[in-house]
Amino acid sequence: MTLSPTSPTPEEPAARPARRRGRPPEGIEPRIGPTHRAWLEPVRTRLFASGLTLDELVGRSGYSKTRISELLRGKGYYPGWAITYSVVRALDIPVRPVHRLWTSAAHEAHKSAGWIEIRVDDARPPAAELPPVAHRGFTEAMLAPYTAYAHAFLQSDRRARAAVREVFDILWLTWDEAVAAPDTRRHAWHLLRDRVLHRAQRRPDGRPDLRAAAFATEAQSRIPDLGERFAHIERFTRFFDAVAALPEDQRDVVVLRYLCGLDPDAVPGVLGLSPAITHTLDHHARGALEGRGPHPDEPGATTP
Repeated sequence: MTLSPTSPTPEEPAARPARRRGRPPEGIEPRIGPTHRAWLEPVRTRLFASGLTLDELVGRSGYSKTRISELLRGKGYYPGWAITYSVVRALDIPVRPVHRLWTSAAHEAHKSAGWIEIRVDDARPPAAELPPVAHRGFTEAMLAPYTAYAHAFLQSDRRARAAVREVFDILWLTWDEAVAAPDTRRHAWHLLRDRVLHRAQRRPDGRPDLRAAAFATEAQSRIPDLGERFAHIERFTRFFDAVAALPEDQRDVVVLRYLCGLDPDAVPGVLGLSPAITHTLDHHARGALEGRGPHPDEPGATTP
Protein backbone atom coordinates (compact mmCIF):
# COMPACT_ATOMS: atom_id res chain seq x y z
CA MET A 1 0.00 0.00 0.00
CA THR A 2 1.35 3.38 -0.98
CA LEU A 3 1.02 6.19 1.55
CA SER A 4 0.99 9.86 0.65
CA PRO A 5 3.10 12.15 2.82
CA THR A 6 -0.04 13.39 4.57
CA SER A 7 -1.75 10.04 5.04
CA PRO A 8 -1.83 8.52 8.52
CA THR A 9 0.32 5.45 8.97
CA PRO A 10 -1.35 2.22 10.09
CA GLU A 11 0.11 2.85 13.56
CA GLU A 12 -1.21 6.47 13.60
CA PRO A 13 -4.96 6.71 13.12
CA ALA A 14 -6.34 9.88 11.56
CA ALA A 15 -6.88 12.71 14.02
CA ARG A 16 -10.45 13.15 15.15
CA PRO A 17 -12.13 16.50 14.59
CA ALA A 18 -12.08 18.82 17.59
CA ARG A 19 -15.12 18.65 19.79
CA ARG A 20 -17.63 21.30 18.84
CA ARG A 21 -18.25 23.46 21.88
CA GLY A 22 -21.56 24.86 20.69
CA ARG A 23 -22.50 28.40 19.84
CA PRO A 24 -21.74 31.06 22.47
CA PRO A 25 -24.65 33.13 23.75
CA GLU A 26 -25.67 36.07 21.63
CA GLY A 27 -24.66 39.59 22.62
CA ILE A 28 -26.09 41.51 25.55
CA GLU A 29 -29.25 43.47 24.91
CA PRO A 30 -28.18 47.11 24.47
CA ARG A 31 -31.02 48.50 26.56
CA ILE A 32 -30.12 46.89 29.89
CA GLY A 33 -29.07 49.18 32.73
CA PRO A 34 -25.37 49.87 33.41
CA THR A 35 -25.41 48.16 36.82
CA HIS A 36 -27.08 45.09 35.32
CA ARG A 37 -24.32 45.06 32.70
CA ALA A 38 -21.71 45.50 35.45
CA TRP A 39 -22.42 42.01 36.87
CA LEU A 40 -23.55 40.31 33.64
CA GLU A 41 -20.37 41.00 31.67
CA PRO A 42 -18.06 39.28 34.23
CA VAL A 43 -20.46 36.31 34.33
CA ARG A 44 -20.29 35.95 30.55
CA THR A 45 -16.51 36.37 30.57
CA ARG A 46 -16.16 33.59 33.15
CA LEU A 47 -18.44 31.33 31.09
CA PHE A 48 -16.37 31.83 27.93
CA ALA A 49 -13.12 31.27 29.83
CA SER A 50 -14.46 28.08 31.44
CA GLY A 51 -14.98 26.30 28.12
CA LEU A 52 -18.43 25.14 29.21
CA THR A 53 -21.15 24.90 26.61
CA LEU A 54 -24.53 26.43 27.25
CA ASP A 55 -25.96 22.91 27.60
CA GLU A 56 -23.36 22.07 30.25
CA LEU A 57 -24.16 25.26 32.16
CA VAL A 58 -27.85 24.38 31.96
CA GLY A 59 -27.08 20.98 33.45
CA ARG A 60 -25.14 22.48 36.32
CA SER A 61 -27.64 25.24 37.09
CA GLY A 62 -30.85 23.23 36.96
CA TYR A 63 -32.72 25.82 34.88
CA SER A 64 -33.96 25.57 31.31
CA LYS A 65 -31.83 26.53 28.34
CA THR A 66 -34.26 29.27 27.39
CA ARG A 67 -34.09 30.93 30.80
CA ILE A 68 -30.31 30.66 31.06
CA SER A 69 -29.92 32.06 27.55
CA GLU A 70 -32.18 35.00 28.42
CA LEU A 71 -30.22 35.67 31.60
CA LEU A 72 -26.90 35.67 29.72
CA ARG A 73 -28.27 38.16 27.20
CA GLY A 74 -30.12 40.39 29.64
CA LYS A 75 -33.25 39.71 27.65
CA GLY A 76 -36.80 39.97 28.95
CA TYR A 77 -37.60 40.62 32.59
CA TYR A 78 -34.86 41.32 35.10
CA PRO A 79 -33.76 37.86 36.34
CA GLY A 80 -34.60 36.63 39.82
CA TRP A 81 -31.84 36.04 42.32
CA ALA A 82 -32.28 32.24 42.47
CA ILE A 83 -31.42 31.67 38.79
CA THR A 84 -28.63 34.25 38.96
CA TYR A 85 -27.24 32.53 42.05
CA SER A 86 -27.37 29.13 40.33
CA VAL A 87 -25.31 30.40 37.39
CA VAL A 88 -22.83 32.19 39.63
CA ARG A 89 -22.26 29.07 41.72
CA ALA A 90 -22.00 26.87 38.62
CA LEU A 91 -19.21 29.11 37.29
CA ASP A 92 -17.46 29.39 40.70
CA ILE A 93 -17.86 33.19 40.80
CA PRO A 94 -17.81 35.10 44.13
CA VAL A 95 -21.42 35.40 45.24
CA ARG A 96 -21.42 38.41 47.56
CA PRO A 97 -20.30 41.06 45.03
CA VAL A 98 -22.74 39.70 42.45
CA HIS A 99 -25.52 39.79 45.04
CA ARG A 100 -24.86 43.46 45.85
CA LEU A 101 -24.66 44.40 42.16
CA TRP A 102 -27.76 42.33 41.39
CA THR A 103 -29.63 44.22 44.13
CA SER A 104 -28.54 47.63 42.83
CA ALA A 105 -29.48 46.64 39.30
CA ALA A 106 -32.89 45.45 40.51
CA HIS A 107 -33.53 48.93 41.91
CA GLU A 108 -32.27 50.32 38.61
CA ALA A 109 -34.88 48.13 36.87
CA HIS A 110 -37.57 49.64 39.16
CA LYS A 111 -38.10 46.49 41.21
CA SER A 112 -39.64 47.11 44.61
CA ALA A 113 -37.86 46.44 47.88
CA GLY A 114 -40.42 43.73 48.60
CA TRP A 115 -39.76 42.00 45.28
CA ILE A 116 -36.01 42.04 45.96
CA GLU A 117 -36.37 40.71 49.50
CA ILE A 118 -38.60 37.82 48.42
CA ARG A 119 -36.23 36.84 45.61
CA VAL A 120 -33.17 36.92 47.87
CA ASP A 121 -34.96 34.70 50.40
CA ASP A 122 -35.01 32.02 47.69
CA ALA A 123 -31.22 31.68 47.83
CA ARG A 124 -29.35 33.43 50.61
CA PRO A 125 -25.76 34.36 49.71
CA PRO A 126 -23.01 32.95 51.93
CA ALA A 127 -22.08 35.03 54.97
CA ALA A 128 -18.35 34.25 54.86
CA GLU A 129 -16.69 35.12 51.56
CA LEU A 130 -13.61 37.31 51.32
CA PRO A 131 -11.98 38.95 48.30
CA PRO A 132 -8.28 38.39 47.51
CA VAL A 133 -5.87 39.89 50.03
CA ALA A 134 -4.45 42.25 47.40
CA HIS A 135 -7.95 43.48 46.60
CA ARG A 136 -8.62 44.18 50.29
CA GLY A 137 -5.41 46.17 50.57
CA PHE A 138 -6.28 48.15 47.46
CA THR A 139 -9.76 49.03 48.66
CA GLU A 140 -8.46 50.15 52.04
CA ALA A 141 -5.94 52.45 50.37
CA MET A 142 -8.40 53.92 47.86
CA LEU A 143 -11.59 54.16 49.90
CA ALA A 144 -11.08 57.74 51.12
CA PRO A 145 -9.88 59.38 47.86
CA TYR A 146 -12.39 57.47 45.74
CA THR A 147 -15.26 58.50 48.03
CA ALA A 148 -14.14 62.15 48.06
CA TYR A 149 -14.00 62.18 44.25
CA ALA A 150 -17.44 60.59 43.98
CA HIS A 151 -18.88 63.07 46.46
CA ALA A 152 -17.53 66.02 44.44
CA PHE A 153 -19.73 64.99 41.51
CA LEU A 154 -22.69 63.46 43.31
CA GLN A 155 -22.97 65.80 46.34
CA SER A 156 -24.42 62.97 48.43
CA ASP A 157 -22.66 60.77 50.98
CA ARG A 158 -25.02 57.89 50.29
CA ARG A 159 -24.66 58.04 46.50
CA ALA A 160 -20.89 58.48 46.73
CA ARG A 161 -20.50 55.44 48.99
CA ALA A 162 -22.77 53.39 46.71
CA ALA A 163 -20.72 54.28 43.62
CA VAL A 164 -17.43 53.37 45.31
CA ARG A 165 -18.81 50.13 46.74
CA GLU A 166 -20.00 49.19 43.25
CA VAL A 167 -16.54 49.83 41.82
CA PHE A 168 -14.90 47.66 44.48
CA ASP A 169 -17.40 44.85 43.81
CA ILE A 170 -16.75 44.98 40.06
CA LEU A 171 -13.02 44.88 40.77
CA TRP A 172 -13.53 41.83 42.99
CA LEU A 173 -15.32 40.04 40.16
CA THR A 174 -12.67 41.04 37.61
CA TRP A 175 -9.59 41.07 39.84
CA ASP A 176 -7.59 38.81 37.50
CA GLU A 177 -8.20 41.27 34.70
CA ALA A 178 -7.28 44.21 36.94
CA VAL A 179 -3.94 42.76 38.02
CA ALA A 180 -3.15 41.77 34.43
CA ALA A 181 -3.59 45.38 33.28
CA PRO A 182 -0.44 47.48 32.69
CA ASP A 183 -1.32 49.42 35.86
CA THR A 184 -3.99 48.15 38.25
CA ARG A 185 -4.47 51.60 39.75
CA ARG A 186 -5.10 53.17 36.34
CA HIS A 187 -7.48 50.36 35.39
CA ALA A 188 -9.42 50.89 38.62
CA TRP A 189 -9.47 54.67 38.24
CA HIS A 190 -11.05 54.47 34.78
CA LEU A 191 -13.70 52.19 36.25
CA LEU A 192 -14.38 54.63 39.11
CA ARG A 193 -14.60 57.62 36.79
CA ASP A 194 -17.05 55.82 34.50
CA ARG A 195 -19.32 54.72 37.36
CA VAL A 196 -19.31 58.15 39.02
CA LEU A 197 -19.96 60.08 35.81
CA HIS A 198 -22.77 57.70 34.96
CA ARG A 199 -24.54 58.88 38.12
CA ALA A 200 -23.57 62.57 37.87
CA GLN A 201 -25.85 65.33 36.66
CA ARG A 202 -25.06 66.48 33.12
CA ARG A 203 -25.12 69.84 31.37
CA PRO A 204 -26.95 70.07 28.01
CA ASP A 205 -23.59 69.72 26.22
CA GLY A 206 -22.87 66.44 28.03
CA ARG A 207 -20.33 67.77 30.52
CA PRO A 208 -20.70 66.69 34.15
CA ASP A 209 -22.33 69.39 36.23
CA LEU A 210 -20.05 70.42 39.10
CA ARG A 211 -21.87 73.67 39.89
CA ALA A 212 -23.55 72.22 42.97
CA ALA A 213 -20.09 71.95 44.54
CA ALA A 214 -20.04 75.76 44.79
CA PHE A 215 -22.67 75.52 47.53
CA ALA A 216 -20.51 73.16 49.60
CA THR A 217 -17.19 75.00 49.72
CA GLU A 218 -15.68 75.61 53.11
CA ALA A 219 -15.28 79.34 52.46
CA GLN A 220 -18.92 80.07 51.67
CA SER A 221 -20.10 78.10 54.71
CA ARG A 222 -18.32 80.64 56.94
CA ILE A 223 -19.74 83.81 55.30
CA PRO A 224 -22.40 85.35 57.59
CA ASP A 225 -23.74 87.95 55.12
CA LEU A 226 -26.30 86.43 52.75
CA GLY A 227 -25.56 88.79 49.85
CA GLU A 228 -21.83 88.18 50.12
CA ARG A 229 -22.44 84.46 50.29
CA PHE A 230 -24.48 84.48 47.07
CA ALA A 231 -21.76 86.50 45.34
CA HIS A 232 -19.19 83.97 46.48
CA ILE A 233 -21.32 81.07 45.23
CA GLU A 234 -21.76 82.73 41.83
CA ARG A 235 -18.00 83.17 41.53
CA PHE A 236 -17.27 79.57 42.47
CA THR A 237 -20.05 78.31 40.18
CA ARG A 238 -18.27 79.81 37.18
CA PHE A 239 -15.05 78.24 38.34
CA PHE A 240 -16.50 74.74 38.75
CA ASP A 241 -18.24 75.05 35.39
CA ALA A 242 -14.82 75.74 33.85
CA VAL A 243 -13.36 72.73 35.70
CA ALA A 244 -16.04 70.48 34.20
CA ALA A 245 -15.00 71.63 30.71
CA LEU A 246 -11.39 70.46 31.15
CA PRO A 247 -10.12 67.26 29.48
CA GLU A 248 -10.85 64.25 31.69
CA ASP A 249 -7.37 63.71 33.13
CA GLN A 250 -6.85 67.41 33.86
CA ARG A 251 -10.27 67.58 35.48
CA ASP A 252 -9.46 64.57 37.68
CA VAL A 253 -6.26 66.20 38.93
CA VAL A 254 -8.06 69.46 39.74
CA VAL A 255 -10.95 67.72 41.49
CA LEU A 256 -8.70 65.52 43.62
CA ARG A 257 -6.16 68.17 44.51
CA TYR A 258 -8.18 71.35 44.86
CA LEU A 259 -11.77 70.29 45.42
CA CYS A 260 -11.15 67.17 47.51
CA GLY A 261 -8.03 68.59 49.19
CA LEU A 262 -5.90 65.50 48.48
CA ASP A 263 -2.18 65.83 49.22
CA PRO A 264 -0.38 66.59 45.92
CA ASP A 265 2.06 63.74 46.51
CA ALA A 266 -0.85 61.28 46.79
CA VAL A 267 -2.62 62.28 43.56
CA PRO A 268 -0.39 60.28 41.14
CA GLY A 269 -0.88 57.07 43.11
CA VAL A 270 -4.65 57.45 43.12
CA LEU A 271 -4.83 58.19 39.38
CA GLY A 272 -2.29 55.53 38.43
CA LEU A 273 -0.10 58.11 36.67
CA SER A 274 3.52 59.09 37.11
CA PRO A 275 4.33 62.23 39.14
CA ALA A 276 5.73 63.89 35.99
CA ILE A 277 2.54 63.32 33.98
CA THR A 278 0.39 64.43 36.92
CA HIS A 279 2.43 67.62 37.28
CA THR A 280 2.03 68.36 33.56
CA LEU A 281 -1.73 67.83 33.74
CA ASP A 282 -1.93 70.11 36.77
CA HIS A 283 0.11 72.80 34.99
CA HIS A 284 -2.10 72.76 31.89
CA ALA A 285 -5.29 72.73 33.95
CA ARG A 286 -4.20 75.72 36.04
CA GLY A 287 -3.34 77.59 32.87
CA ALA A 288 -6.76 76.85 31.38
CA LEU A 289 -8.51 78.00 34.57
CA GLU A 290 -6.51 81.20 34.97
CA GLY A 291 -8.92 84.10 35.21
CA ARG A 292 -12.00 81.86 35.16
CA GLY A 293 -12.74 82.16 38.88
CA PRO A 294 -10.94 81.70 42.22
CA HIS A 295 -7.37 80.50 42.06
CA PRO A 296 -7.25 76.74 42.78
CA ASP A 297 -4.99 77.39 45.78
CA GLU A 298 -7.37 79.96 47.26
CA PRO A 299 -8.26 79.07 50.89
CA GLY A 300 -11.64 77.47 51.22
CA ALA A 301 -11.75 76.10 47.66
CA THR A 302 -12.19 72.60 49.02
CA THR A 303 -15.44 71.17 50.32
CA PRO A 304 -15.81 70.98 54.12
